[in-house]
Amino acid sequence: MTKVYHDTRQESERTGIAEKTLSNWRGTGDGPPYLKIGGGRNARVLYDPEEVDKWLASHRVTSTSEVAA
Repeated sequence: MTKVYHDTRQESERTGIAEKTLSNWRGTGDGPPYLKIGGGRNARVLYDPEEVDKWLASHRVTSTSEVAA
């Protein structure tokens, strides 16, 4: 079975998280793990959907009192 990775657009469409938000999170280190292939401005950013799903699950809360101020 071949591993499938998504670019930012594909992962945005899959999760409903805006491309700009994913980009901002990459800059701040707040988002899901990603791969960066190549260097500079032409580097390719790829997401493993399974890793993104794990990251999303780790941010699940059931009450506003669980969210740090």
